[in-house]
Amino acid sequence: TLVNRVVLHLVQAIRGKDSCFGSIERQSAGSYYEHVKITEPNEFDIMLVMPVERIQLDESDDTGAYYYVSFKRNPKEKGWSKFLEEDGKLSAFKMLQALRDIIKQEVKNIKDVEVTVARKKAGSPAITLQIKNPPSEISVDIILTLEVQQSWPLSTQGGLKVEQWLGTKARRNFRFRSLYLVAKQNKREKVLRGNTWRLSFSHIEKDMINNHGNSKTCCESDGPRCCRKGCLKLLKYLLEQLKMKYPKELEKFCSYHVKTAFLHSCVTWPNDSDWHLGDLDHCFQQCLGFFVDCLQRSQLTHFFIPQYNLFSLEDKARHHFLSRKISHELNNGFPVFHE
Repeated sequence: TLVNRVVLHLVQAIRGKDSCFGSIERQSAGSYYEHVKITEPNEFDIMLVMPVERIQLDESDDTGAYYYVSFKRNPKEKGWSKFLEEDGKLSAFKMLQALRDIIKQEVKNIKDVEVTVARKKAGSPAITLQIKNPPSEISVDIILTLEVQQSWPLSTQGGLKVEQWLGTKARRNFRFRSLYLVAKQNKREKVLRGNTWRLSFSHIEKDMINNHGNSKTCCESDGPRCCRKGCLKLLKYLLEQLKMKYPKELEKFCSYHVKTAFLHSCVTWPNDSDWHLGDLDHCFQQCLGFFVDCLQRSQLTHFFIPQYNLFSLEDKARHHFLSRKISHELNNGFPVFHE
């Protein structure tokens, strides 16, 4: 309720302050909204989605995930020009900066709750709010997102292999959905200009996780129940606990890594009968085994962009460190859960 109140206030203010942001809509993403959060709900991801029309996407590297965005026609709204580079590229950096400035001013006008804007984290696409909620604090990541109704880039063609799991029709319907791009710095750019955007599929991931059954009735009120969400919760929780224990060694890992491994596991074991509710222990260990295998090979393929390896080869030592820690947990009955 508190988060909703703060975000609603901000969205209304943002729309009024800059005409380019006039059609911004909020959309919820992340584990709280996928109903896979285990611990206290103290972290929220909110996407501020801006519809844009007729854009051209140019790959900024060979991952197939990062793009430069430019308009095919001059936007009707004149205000956009301040966000364009000399070469016509839409600058993620300039847009984030403008949004951040509006939010920093506006949080001062939120009465009866203390909200501050956290310092910028290098390379993070989020503007992070800290909301005081005694005795603790809630953090809200606001992510600037462009939404465009056009076909997905070529790099996604061989991804989203859900035919055996969710069906061919589901895959086709997903691929007709809008394309999302989040303001994200591409570290592999030769000159870091901050004008790259990264494809985001969080809206599709949320749908797949919430409608995860091979049969349509899986986990419905009168349907059979499965343990898929339970597995994802445990995977995320295990990584969270290990990150708290080894913050330096594991700083490069995030919950998106285990979520991707989980989605691949759903494809590897596509039937609801592979995920009986009573088999949580076995299924969780099976997913973990898959993830450990990815770590040992330093190869975790992006679920939607098959040419994109989410594990950087220069982090091999870190991958092996995490794989050893997880194997230790697996072989010793997960001591980290009891600490």
